[in-house]
Amino acid sequence: MKLSIKSLAIASLAVAVTGCAVNPQTGQNEMSKTATYGLGAAAACGIVGALTHGGKGARNSALACGALGAGVGAYMDYQEKLLREKLANSQVQVQRVGDQIKLVMPENITFATGSATLGSGAVKTLGDVAGVLAQYADTTMVVAGHTDSTGSQALNQSLSERRAAAVASVLQQRGVAAARIRSVGYASSQPVADNGTAEGRARNRRVEIAIDPIKQ
Repeated sequence: MKLSIKSLAIASLAVAVTGCAVNPQTGQNEMSKTATYGLGAAAACGIVGALTHGGKGARNSALACGALGAGVGAYMDYQEKLLREKLANSQVQVQRVGDQIKLVMPENITFATGSATLGSGAVKTLGDVAGVLAQYADTTMVVAGHTDSTGSQALNQSLSERRAAAVASVLQQRGVAAARIRSVGYASSQPVADNGTAEGRARNRRVEIAIDPIKQ
């Protein structure tokens, strides 16, 4: 749900009205501190975002900013929450470091050995991911392909690039703007486990999606 300036104003007014309480000492209607904070956060995030980025910048302010607290961290917090919910029954790992969210997709749920063609299950999973990423437009992402050390460097480099491009293509097809996505292949240069074991090689064969906020 992308909020327009008009809908944001209506939502803010609703918060203001429902957040009032009667002061027992004065008998006057006063806005609670909680409502004041929520209204200020939602209005600040939404209106400033709209002014700097147009309609897109008026994004999910009432939820991401009003409910969770204004700022980049809150914006990413809510996306992380949604992604974890969407991916709860998958083998995709959701990692968080600072303001970055990283999705790690192992080869066994994405590609057949030596192939850059996504399986139907992986396409569905990426569709769920894309639904969240398209909703929260103030981020960029790097899709990175990784292989194990088996085979030639040239073959692994090409395979990692084609796999990253395949994942990026599905995200674009499901509504994520191409300008927000960069795909890259690292072959076997960034292992996360020992290539000397079968288990380690399996962990190294992966695609990662690093999601970063656009900071103003």
